[in-house]
Amino acid sequence: MASLYLIPVTLGDTPHDRVFPPHNKQIILSLRHFIVEDIRSARRFLKAVDRSIDIDALTFYTIGKHADHAEFGRYLDPLRRGESMGVISEAGCPAVADPGADVVAIAQKEGLEVVPLVGPSSILLAVMASGFNGQSFAFNGYLPIDAKDRARAIGKLEARARSEHQTQIFIETPYRNGRLFADFLNTLGAHTHLCVAAGLTTEAEFVCTRTVAEWRKTGLPDLAKTPAVFLIY
Repeated sequence: MASLYLIPVTLGDTPHDRVFPPHNKQIILSLRHFIVEDIRSARRFLKAVDRSIDIDALTFYTIGKHADHAEFGRYLDPLRRGESMGVISEAGCPAVADPGADVVAIAQKEGLEVVPLVGPSSILLAVMASGFNGQSFAFNGYLPIDAKDRARAIGKLEARARSEHQTQIFIETPYRNGRLFADFLNTLGAHTHLCVAAGLTTEAEFVCTRTVAEWRKTGLPDLAKTPAVFLIY
């Protein structure tokens, strides 16, 4: 049966055999159609999986920032004809904080088979390493850019973490990591716990949980070029 395979990608410059089972490679080598966030990075990922892959023989459909959502349904035509397809994100797991979710929703609505493959998820890895509640957690994506709105959002989510014992998770564009960290220190209570999980699965990996009071004393390493996940509890 033809399937829509959700293919995880490395979170950085990490050897594939560290984070992917051999089964993923077998699936990738069997596919000729890929729905991707960015064609250039997808081609680079596939070549890293196996240099023998003939990239020019593959067909790519883009779902990135400037893609036309009205076209997403048409992208699944090969799947409807009985040809399996793959969905590739920029990093980590497709359809999680990723436009691939829109394509998966169409497939599910039509009763097409969707198969998620095993691979690294920065969100789950960060929860695992934080020491926070792993039974109740919420991924909040990006916080508002406006400083006042961001401070209000942080305060609201801190209150939820306290009242519901729920881990709150955030991400930010790497060059804004320092700014978001400073906002946490300026807004959160001294006894609130903050975990910073950056460069997960890579040589630059940094995972540390401290109270806000402790972070105010130690500061944060320079993570301006390192993807990071922030968690509060």
